[in-house]
Amino acid sequence: MPVDNSRLKGFYKLSVSERREKLAQLAGLTPEQVNAWADSELSEDAADRMIENVVGRYSLPIGVATNFIIDGEHYLIPFVVEEASVVAAASNMAKRCQSYGGFTSNNTDPIMIGQIQIVNCEDPEASKKSILSAKDELIQLCNDVDPILVKFGGGCKDVEVRIIETMSGPMVIAHILVDCRDAMGANAVNTMAETIAPRIEALSGGTVILRIISNLAIHRLARVSATFTPEEMSDSGDAKQGSEVIDGVIQAYHFAAADPFRATTHNKGIMNAISPIAIACGQDWRAIESGAHSYCAHEKQYTSMTHWEKDADGNLVGSIECPMAVGLVGGAVRIHPGAQTNVALLGINSADDLAKVMAAAGMAQNLGALRALATVGIQAGHMKLHLKNMISSAGAKDEEIEQVATIVKESGDRITMATVEAALNTIRNE
Repeated sequence: MPVDNSRLKGFYKLSVSERREKLAQLAGLTPEQVNAWADSELSEDAADRMIENVVGRYSLPIGVATNFIIDGEHYLIPFVVEEASVVAAASNMAKRCQSYGGFTSNNTDPIMIGQIQIVNCEDPEASKKSILSAKDELIQLCNDVDPILVKFGGGCKDVEVRIIETMSGPMVIAHILVDCRDAMGANAVNTMAETIAPRIEALSGGTVILRIISNLAIHRLARVSATFTPEEMSDSGDAKQGSEVIDGVIQAYHFAAADPFRATTHNKGIMNAISPIAIACGQDWRAIESGAHSYCAHEKQYTSMTHWEKDADGNLVGSIECPMAVGLVGGAVRIHPGAQTNVALLGINSADDLAKVMAAAGMAQNLGALRALATVGIQAGHMKLHLKNMISSAGAKDEEIEQVATIVKESGDRITMATVEAALNTIRNE
């Protein structure tokens, strides 16, 4: 189950060990799960089972975004990411939509597409017709492969056929549409596609080449929306100021919606939240990234993954729609103890829950970037949170970092490497 309350006042002020203890209490984590954070290195044996030619392991920070309410439930969301300001921005924006109950999801069923490529068809239209005439037979052949998936309400639901023109000539492409339930689905879909390939070949009179899942999961969409009042969009609670911020956010969104050069960076900011959660929970984040960006260009010019508008009351209304091929069955989530702990922190029981959490975080992250760009600019806040990294890069020792940070902050100067180095020289000279 999700936590009772995701609003953790002063959480950032606690030490790392105190944060772990606090989360363990809130989410009911076991000592073993907490230890998966504290001793974050994956064992060499486990690493060697996951991929080939293992020589070691590589660590990234795990941060926790707070303040998220999704469909009436509170969530604490794990991020595995190296970039400063990401976790803070998502947490900040999540806090600003709570007067309307937080985020609301409306996901579609977890349908993945398996593709079967057929070449050398003498009459592509006749091949297409022949395959479709055997649709029920093909669906049954697919479902005979995975009766457990069918038992839980999943399995192959439909067969579609397309004819495409390529540099090699026309190709007939058969799609199997598979409800993967709580699995990401690659193994099930690929096995089904390979199983029916001989029958497809016989029906089409052509030659089957590729039999593979598509990561453009247009039928498996995460859809989340939220409403932000002018008061919530203002740091001071001033409605007039908040309305001006909302206007700036909408204009920034309109820029991204119209221009692929801006949309690329705009959507990268959304993936700043989605991919870190995918990594934290043992998901195939490359597939998720690929599917999300492809969807933004699917049958249209590349554009924004989110939509922002103002309602009749002057509130900012946001929504996001993107493919979300995630799973809690199989994959790294069943092997990696850290991923298991992060899923336990979320308190989720289904792939649908994980998908909506990731989409909500992506939308919050997007708003954080748009709001910063529309007001003071994104760099000031980013550099403030990046300050300690800069101080460390300048060669400061552990005991010098806080002193240098205090000097730089109190100076009021722009945060640059030059100001950091000057502050470091000051304390060393003293």
